[in-house]
Amino acid sequence: MNVAGLTLSVSTLLLAALPLSAQAHEVAGGEHGPSVVSLDWGAADTLDELGLAEHLVGVPHQSAPAYVSHLVKGRADIGGLKEPDVEAIAGLEPDLILVTGRQSGSLEALKAVAETRDVTLEEGNYFEALSGKVLSLASPYHVEEKAREKLAALKLDIATAREGLAEDLDALVVTHNDGRYVLRQEPIVTELLQIDQPALPNSVEPVSRGERTFYPLTPANIVEMAPDVLYVVDRSAAIGQTPMDADALKAALADAGGADIGVIVLSPGLWYLSGNGLQSVRAQMNEILEGL
Repeated sequence: MNVAGLTLSVSTLLLAALPLSAQAHEVAGGEHGPSVVSLDWGAADTLDELGLAEHLVGVPHQSAPAYVSHLVKGRADIGGLKEPDVEAIAGLEPDLILVTGRQSGSLEALKAVAETRDVTLEEGNYFEALSGKVLSLASPYHVEEKAREKLAALKLDIATAREGLAEDLDALVVTHNDGRYVLRQEPIVTELLQIDQPALPNSVEPVSRGERTFYPLTPANIVEMAPDVLYVVDRSAAIGQTPMDADALKAALADAGGADIGVIVLSPGLWYLSGNGLQSVRAQMNEILEGL
């Protein structure tokens, strides 16, 4: 009796009896990994970078940044980032749902559907927190070694990028929302690339909302800070509202004496709707470097 042949035949029959969606989660070596719905684009792009996109069964179509548009094709639409379609998610019968604080209003409903994991980065050193997130996503599929290789390559590219930067470079990152600007603490710039951020003027008054503190900035404040480059994350554009008028901002800066400040409008979806993933961090770093 050919035992090996019998084992293969039984396995093949069992796999054929599974729904196509379940068959899609068969991975190399006969091991299985969880089917995933991701409400975090950074987690989704990390799974893609690790060669695990076949396990991704649902993503929020309406909020897809351009760099992950390929992940929308052939996958179920699970609503918006802040208002996920819980019924659509339940219909997919996922093994795992990935969330961040954006979905806090739907958290209990999502937990009732399947195991729900918060993939928000831990506080502290940014690269260490990113590494922890990447490795935790790799773990259920036993591809931690591949994840470490990807992280090592990213770390090397970050170090190479730092070496090419001017030592006296100052950059400021702000978020635009409906004609107003607030300071954005951006670890891609200050931690990974180690570009200095100019000090806030004493005239800037913080605004607290719950546990969060914001620092509103006017064009005059920005000119007083005198950055070499001003990077703008346009929240309005990212959420489908009226985009920022870049020419109007440049004119306001010039009127306040800051005509020599370079203004770079970053990709809204990449910076406001995504981030903290293997692909998104690299894309963000490249945008910062291209603007210098």
